[in-house]
Amino acid sequence: MHIEVREPVRILPDSKRRFSDREYLAFCRANPELNVERTAEGEIVIVAPASAESSHWEADVTRQLANWAEGDGRGKAFSPSAQFFLPDGSARSPDAAWISNAPLAQLSRAEKRSFPHLVPDFVIEVRSPSDRLKKAQAKMEQWIANGVKLLWLIDGDHETVYIYRRGEPVEERRGIQKLAGGGPVKGFVLNLRPIWQGLG
Repeated sequence: MHIEVREPVRILPDSKRRFSDREYLAFCRANPELNVERTAEGEIVIVAPASAESSHWEADVTRQLANWAEGDGRGKAFSPSAQFFLPDGSARSPDAAWISNAPLAQLSRAEKRSFPHLVPDFVIEVRSPSDRLKKAQAKMEQWIANGVKLLWLIDGDHETVYIYRRGEPVEERRGIQKLAGGGPVKGFVLNLRPIWQGLG
């Protein structure tokens, strides 16, 4: 049985004036202990830390993606602590992400040390047991709408992966042990066994 409370706290600044990117970044830096994101509407969302099992899932997919990216050499992998300013005005932190070298090379040194205005090519999100599926899927659609080329939503409790590609229907895969990437991350293969096994 999973017990996890991750109901977010939502803060909506003055409706007549939302935080600028600089103000939002300052807010995040002033509150480093908080897990914060911003919606396209300017709402500040504060989420509780992940449970032990959710954190394990996130760490495992990030590790596998980072190991592959290092050997592949075409781009860089990012952990859940990274955050990106997206075209719709939101600021989001994926559980794991990959970005090709070309757009990264265009960033200034200051941008590399901040929240860049950059859309990942590939994103992996791991559904928390407390997250409603429809809500998680809506977030996936937002990633795709912002320009992510390939996106995997992993549901560990139900051993299911939802695959999102721009301009294509969502593909649902159940009970598989491995998942091969295509498009921007062709050659990457995610071992799903550690996710399905959880903490044992």
